[in-house]
Amino acid sequence: MATTQPAYNSAENSVATAPSTDRFTDRLWAETKVLRESIDSLEFLRRLGDGTLPLDAFRTYIEQDKLYLEGYSKALSLVAAHAPDPQAAGFWSNSASTAATVESALHDGLLTGGILPPGSQRLEHSQACLGYVSYLTATAATAPYPVSAAAVLPCFWIYAEVGRDLAASAREVLDTDPSHPYAQWVTTYDAPEFHESVAQARVLVDAAAEAATETEREAMSEAFRIASRYELMFWDSALHQQPWPAS
Repeated sequence: MATTQPAYNSAENSVATAPSTDRFTDRLWAETKVLRESIDSLEFLRRLGDGTLPLDAFRTYIEQDKLYLEGYSKALSLVAAHAPDPQAAGFWSNSASTAATVESALHDGLLTGGILPPGSQRLEHSQACLGYVSYLTATAATAPYPVSAAAVLPCFWIYAEVGRDLAASAREVLDTDPSHPYAQWVTTYDAPEFHESVAQARVLVDAAAEAATETEREAMSEAFRIASRYELMFWDSALHQQPWPAS
């Protein structure tokens, strides 16, 4: 659930000029420490990294991530529409385009390439996926720009941080089983482009916080926290599914 795009090169807002201390995004990261530790300990992520995740659970994850990216790209487009300057708008817009095209194409390749077992039913959002994309879309459409930017940040940041450990574990799996059905794909989680995107997104959220009111900054913290909760629920639901009530 991460997006990549060209570097954000605004002279006034570049990564190089980001404050090195007392960053608002550092505060957001600290406030969600317990949540992130819970994410790190998920059985789904452990088994995804060590190659023991059942293939049907991996397919469920890819299916849900495809649906998520469709909604996430819409939320990012809404954030771009409310951005305060062309550079910020360009970053969020490029991220939306990447989620809608490049990453979705990678998911389609996995789902139709014959590596994973076939899907057994009509594809629909899980409870966690629908809740997550609905929250992001509603926030991006109705909340002030600083709040919506904070809401979409966890998908960039948590994904990239989790990806480091996953990629390292997957490389160990490939050393012993080069034909593992999804370990090669997992190694892409640590792509440098992901981490560049995180740095760029953080700069924008820090800048938004600096221009925001205290009430908006409190709302930013809450939005980041809620989205982080959904990150946990999204990953966990691929292995521990919660079926919808019978229709």
